[in-house]
Amino acid sequence: MSGLVWSKDGAHWPHREASEFVEAAGLRWHVQRMGQGPQLLLVHGTGAATHSWRGLMPLLAAHFTVIAPDLPGHGFTESPEPHRLSLPAMSADLGELLRKLDVQPQVVVGHSAGAAILARMCLDGRIAPQLLVSLNGAFLPFGGVAGFLFSPLAKLLVLNPFVPAMFARTAANDASVERLIRGTGSAADLEGIALYRKLLRSPSHVAAALGMMANWRLEPLVKDLPKLATGLVLVAADNDRAIAPRVADRVHDLVAGSQIERLNGLGHLAHEERPDLIAGLITRHEAQVISASEMRADTVS
Repeated sequence: MSGLVWSKDGAHWPHREASEFVEAAGLRWHVQRMGQGPQLLLVHGTGAATHSWRGLMPLLAAHFTVIAPDLPGHGFTESPEPHRLSLPAMSADLGELLRKLDVQPQVVVGHSAGAAILARMCLDGRIAPQLLVSLNGAFLPFGGVAGFLFSPLAKLLVLNPFVPAMFARTAANDASVERLIRGTGSAADLEGIALYRKLLRSPSHVAAALGMMANWRLEPLVKDLPKLATGLVLVAADNDRAIAPRVADRVHDLVAGSQIERLNGLGHLAHEERPDLIAGLITRHEAQVISASEMRADTVS
């Protein structure tokens, strides 16, 4: 199935100078890295890629060493076997990538399904960050677009080998992509529309996104969330039409000590709409976690 080619499709990719390709877990990964300081990992959601962080990465790089991979099958990362697109398998494979990169992030930030992957990694001991920031996290398939994406219909679609190619053809124009983005409750600029169009015109990218949805089993994660010991900040945008904001309330009830940050007037892609706001939120909470850690250390000593 045809996919993106770095020499051609990556010619004008955001922050191309920060890109590298790494072999891990049997896959060739596209990874971007920039900045200096404590390590911070960014994990995008289903159907996106590193372009989603184009505005946020430079802002965070002023304080952190920022690492952002394309998930398996997404963007410029090689596609795995279909069964490796499950939540546990993707968490394990991403853990292998981090080991290859010698990355032990102190802060992890996940958008949508990326937040669920990071929570799974924390629970399984694959990472041990001080802070997990969930941006409209897809922890529970409640309502909105997510209600369809994780439905039996999506699972049937992925079994049809012609669906990714057909979907890619329908995304051949800016109007179609703009409607898709608007359906999440967000607005996109011309650059964002062009980048999502590039991704959605790739049948292998579409196949990976559908495969991820078809293999998503959230019940074990929901059962384990009360065991999450990592500091958790749940960012919920009130105009998110993909993941209902009430999902953050449910997760907040499950995870002791978690905090909710509500964003007014923003949608599912809030970090693309207002990267400055999200960067400030992340650095503020990281500073609070560091301060609390230092206070505990002083108490013990």
